[in-house]
Amino acid sequence: LRAMPQHTVDLPIACVEGWSRMATWTGVRLSDLLDLVEAPADARIRAVSLETNSSYGVSEIGPEFARDELTLVALELNGDELDIDHGYPARIISPGRPGVLQTKWLSRLEVIA
Repeated sequence: LRAMPQHTVDLPIACVEGWSRMATWTGVRLSDLLDLVEAPADARIRAVSLETNSSYGVSEIGPEFARDELTLVALELNGDELDIDHGYPARIISPGRPGVLQTKWLSRLEVIA
């Protein structure tokens, strides 16, 4: 992922507990990864976390988010490598999705055609 073109976006992280904070995220556009594997335009994505004992360890991303140019597989937060609390080694960040669906500790992405 680090060898691919990196993009930086400003997006909030919104928690279902009611707080939200704006942040600067850097990583690979999810749409670029989908193009790389020739995924269909209407494909959904399953994001799987290294955290296996959580009800949020897997989330599905619809094409409206997966193909959004602001959706990233983020590797950095505010100019620094993600730390473990923010999802190291990688996490999903996408506009308009609750924080619990922004899968942290990403282990793999699966294309669902």
